[in-house]
Amino acid sequence: MSQYIDGFVLSIPKDKLAAYKKLATKAGKIWRELGALDYRECVGDDLEAKGMLSFPKLAKSKPEEVVIFAYAVFESRKQRDAVNKKIMSDPRIAAICGATGGIFDCKRMAYGGFKSLVHV
Repeated sequence: MSQYIDGFVLSIPKDKLAAYKKLATKAGKIWRELGALDYRECVGDDLEAKGMLSFPKLAKSKPEEVVIFAYAVFESRKQRDAVNKKIMSDPRIAAICGATGGIFDCKRMAYGGFKSLVHV
């Protein structure tokens, strides 16, 4: 059975990256505890590919922002749905969301669920 992946792309002000990392680390531990097989938060480093749409343009990042690409891996969509239900009702996640303090704008975050197509 192929795995299921939730993916996220968002922009974070460079001067708030350490605070975001702290929150994301807490969130990732909860995701894993509640059933995600893997959880990653990645900060953009080499994002300007000639002839392609860059992640900063895709994320509508401002010059003072960095792009975060994040994902969580699950056994299946069914298992992802069950885990996400637990995550969204977990008071620790509510506290983390309340503690974002303007670190990022959820309305500018892209999110989606993906079926795994190739895994080598």
